[in-house]
Amino acid sequence: MASIKKVPALSAAPPLSEVSVLGWMQKNLFSSVFNTLLTLVTLYIIYITVKGLWVWGIADAVWVADNRRECFEISTDGACWAGVIAWLDNIFYGRYPRQELWRVNLGIFFLFIWMTPLWLPRVKAKISIGMTTVFLYPFLGGYLFAGGEKGIFMQIMLTSAIVCLLANTIHSIIGIFSGRSLPEFISSLSGKKNVSDKTQRNIFLGFLALIFVLIFVWQMSWSLERVPWTKWGGLFLTLVIAGIGIASALPGGIILALGRRSRMPVIRVLSTTFIELFRSVPIITVLFMATTMFPLFMPQGFVLNKLVQVIIAVCLFNAAYMAETVRGGLQTIPLGQFEGAHTIGLGYWQTMGLIVMPQALKHMIPNIVGNFISLLKDTTLVSIIGLFDVLGMLRSISKDLPWLGLHKEPLVFGAILFFLICFAMSKYSRHLEVKLSTGHKN
Repeated sequence: MASIKKVPALSAAPPLSEVSVLGWMQKNLFSSVFNTLLTLVTLYIIYITVKGLWVWGIADAVWVADNRRECFEISTDGACWAGVIAWLDNIFYGRYPRQELWRVNLGIFFLFIWMTPLWLPRVKAKISIGMTTVFLYPFLGGYLFAGGEKGIFMQIMLTSAIVCLLANTIHSIIGIFSGRSLPEFISSLSGKKNVSDKTQRNIFLGFLALIFVLIFVWQMSWSLERVPWTKWGGLFLTLVIAGIGIASALPGGIILALGRRSRMPVIRVLSTTFIELFRSVPIITVLFMATTMFPLFMPQGFVLNKLVQVIIAVCLFNAAYMAETVRGGLQTIPLGQFEGAHTIGLGYWQTMGLIVMPQALKHMIPNIVGNFISLLKDTTLVSIIGLFDVLGMLRSISKDLPWLGLHKEPLVFGAILFFLICFAMSKYSRHLEVKLSTGHKN
């Protein structure tokens, strides 16, 4: 009888993830003696850096103190975060009156409510919601932030903003629970379910007109105390300047890019001159020119405050840079797209709005968000011309008598703050790229 050989038991294979990680480490970090030494040195540098930051910023840091001298008495080597904590209100709101901070918070809350439908998948008409955010929210937010007397124009725009905010909110709630739009819901409530789009639109416009009249009468009876722009500051002022600049940069860039590609010589020359003029000078020069030259071009008796001048300069400067980004995206669209659109009878604006521009914007998402991030960081330059943005408030901590000489901690806190905002914008950009399938898969 033939003997049966025993087969040695196989040892359990390591998980595939461990094999891949170990293989990657061996290939990229320890493939040779030099790479091994370089990896160990780099790890040691990272270790001592992280350890130093941990000891200075966390372990030996002082979180509660009345002044910088008290911080030194508690810990001579740790960070004095007590000064930053004591100035948090100033860092976020500047010198805005403390009893009126609810207006800033309410304005930010309204913006959040207004823009939330843009991220809800079941909500319809997102383009219209985005357009109302760009063109109407500034009137609502601006009046909440600034207050003062309301002229007839401001009352009309303020009422329009409130009506759109209510309509967008109700529209979003209906969309979440039923998947329908607000016009469809109003038509069904009126007993007219199966009606034409024109009839449905007329019913909806009549509903908005009724709400407009009621809110217009209501808002005439209330007013807010005026807060001068010189009291604005901190992160609030930074977000105001950057927000308006971001909201206007893309539409302005699209207009300038189309103007530069126009077949009309006058429009092409004017657009090209504008773009090259603003792109050939640094933004700090534009800011200085705006605060000194704008008043010369205004009619006699018409005065623009410095904040408005800065916002206009930021919008024009970033529109010029965005124009080149948009033009680069338009050049990636094949000529066949234009020819195909003309073949089916679409005009120039229909071709751009329905065929070309949506494709170009998908390709430009990383560059657009990169410009937005640069715009946010460039707003810190307004501190040079006397506006106390977040950087100006951080630098002012070291001049406050109880915290005299406190420089490192405020600037580190500011760096962390900007990193979190910019990182969030970058991650959302990546999310949009994946959602809109920007990449081309074979």
